[in-house]
This record gives sequence, structure tokens and C-alpha cells, in this order.
Amino acid sequence: MIHEILPVGLLQCNCSIFGDEQSHDAIVIDPGDNIDDILAILDKHSLHVKTIVITHAHIDHIGGAAKLKAATGAPVVMNALDQELYDHLDVQASWLGTEPPTRTAIDAGASDGDTLTLGPAEFRVLYTPGHTQGSISLWIPTENKLIAGDTLFRDSIGRTDLPGGNPQQILRSIEGQLLRLPEETVVVPGHGPNTTIGREKERNPFLQGL
Repeated sequence: MIHEILPVGLLQCNCSIFGDEQSHDAIVIDPGDNIDDILAILDKHSLHVKTIVITHAHIDHIGGAAKLKAATGAPVVMNALDQELYDHLDVQASWLGTEPPTRTAIDAGASDGDTLTLGPAEFRVLYTPGHTQGSISLWIPTENKLIAGDTLFRDSIGRTDLPGGNPQQILRSIEGQLLRLPEETVVVPGHGPNTTIGREKERNPFLQGL
């Protein structure tokens, strides 16, 4: 399985590009910006995008979705509870002092227990609200990887002081959904370096006592 992580945009969101070497299908997660760079990686591996997945509707994760969809024709998948956030991209852009990006229709929902496939791999949707009400994570057992969005970081957790945030809820999501995964699971957070479930259980100051 090809997996490239590209930090994109002003806030350096980690965009994940997964590709199956046999079918040359791809899944792109959180194309927040720098779509030309994402397309270059796809071209390098001769990949065609099957699905665009959004972990949550903050502008740094979803800002480039419309442009990537226009370039590839791939459907955009997101949890429906973040639709209101997506509807107010202009407000989010004002927080950053940037121009609002083009929006597109969301083609399908992403609910807890849903599964996306890429070659032999399953991408299992875990509903992990707290950073936003529609936040999801993606667990890929065959790759031993978790795409955590802005729910879990190395030594930290997602902020909960923005609209839709809830500090108790994010801890429940992490405890109930993420900390149950194998300790050796590699966590790819929405920003910053990778970590593992075991490391965060042991060292993350926000998770002690869970």
C-alpha cells in the first residue's frame, strides 16, 4: 500500500494519500489545500482517486475538496453532523484572514461502522466527536494505521474551544474508540508527527486517568 503524507495549507494539515499498487485506486484524506501538489503525488504513482474523505469540516482539512473533486471526479465523503460547519466556510476563512474556498456538494455520509475499501484494505470509520460534532477517524487494520484527524495528537488532543467542540466528548471518543486499538497502531494525526496508541496511553498528559 502506498501512503504519502503531505502537510498542506497555512496550518499544515496532514493530507494522507493512500494508493493500491494493483488497481491504482486511491483514497485521499483531508485535502485542505495545495491540490496541485496532491495531484503531482497521484500522478507520480499513476493513481486515480476513488474517494475523498474528510475527517471533519474545518477549513484546513476540507478547503481543497471542491478543487480535488473537480480535477478527479471522485466523490466527497463526510459525516453529516459537520455539514453546518462546511456551510460556513466563509466564517472559518475570516478567522484565518483568507479568502473562502469554493464549496462542493458532499456526496455521501460517513457514519460509525461504515467501511471503505481500497484493494484488499478496509478503512473503517470510527465516529469520534468532540473536536467537532461530525469528527471521524479511520482505522486501517491491514496497515496498522489510524488516521485520527484532529482528535488525537502526539502528546495532545484536539482543541474543543471552537464551535461544535466538547472537552468531555472528545475524551470519551478517545477512550471508547481509539485507546481500544492495538498499542502498536501508528497514529497519523491531523497535524504534526506520527505517534502510536501505546505511546499516547503512556505519555499523553490529557489521557492519564482514563
